[in-house]
Amino acid sequence: MKTSGSTAAFEAEISDRDFTRLAKSVYEHCGITMGENKRELAQSRLAKRLRLKGFSTYSDYLDEVLNQPDSDEFGDMIDALSTNLTSFFRENDHFEYLANTHLPSVVKNRTQDASKRIRGWSAGCSSGEEPYTLSIVLNETLPKLGAARGWDVKLLATDISTRVLKKARAGVYDMERVKTISPQLRGKYFEPRTRDGDPHLAVSPQLRSMIVFNHLNLMESWPFKGPFDFIFCRNVMIYFDKETQEKLVERYYQILAPGGILFTGHSESLTGVKHRFGFVKPTIYQKP
Repeated sequence: MKTSGSTAAFEAEISDRDFTRLAKSVYEHCGITMGENKRELAQSRLAKRLRLKGFSTYSDYLDEVLNQPDSDEFGDMIDALSTNLTSFFRENDHFEYLANTHLPSVVKNRTQDASKRIRGWSAGCSSGEEPYTLSIVLNETLPKLGAARGWDVKLLATDISTRVLKKARAGVYDMERVKTISPQLRGKYFEPRTRDGDPHLAVSPQLRSMIVFNHLNLMESWPFKGPFDFIFCRNVMIYFDKETQEKLVERYYQILAPGGILFTGHSESLTGVKHRFGFVKPTIYQKP
């Protein structure tokens, strides 16, 4: 039953039936596997949607939302269930490998074949910290390699959550969020802002100009062809089953340029997943 007040009482627990059909719908829509260990998380996050939309039971809410997969509320439900944990320079060894090993190789090869194009993809970019970190790395590294002026360098950043994409496009972060960035880089690539009376930092136009943010469900068709020189898909595949992981990894393989790199999260592994990548080091894989 839908109620008129946002503070109306509602059932405390989601039923087995409702959790099963929720999990089935989420899996079919975006490939995320919701096992029993995700039940409490799903329950607490959906409770906020019930309060906001005035529903008193999970069953009534799901009856309305699951039958309208193209509705705004279905998208808001997926947003609520998606975990978006990120930070600037998270798992920094990936950025060090990109700067010290992969980019020098790419630049050398592109200089030889007269192509001055570099493409990267942050798949599951969340609130923007990862692609902005990549932009910093590229802005810092490419000039040292003689690959700044005249080079066409772009980053694609995608996420299934429209909510976090809005934050990413805004590019404004509180001081706690930027503490993992060195003072030198903060001064170079961020501009001071005040929001609700508190100090914040906004990413500079220099960082923004390199990035294109787009909404994307990784399970659906991709409106681009690549090829990409590197793909960051970190702490995304942990929510997929093996079959879905294999399909996604193969799609990454096909859209990477020869020699391209796939970076996965440190909590992830391609062990047990059929793939054609060459192993570089844990969480770093290369297309031959």
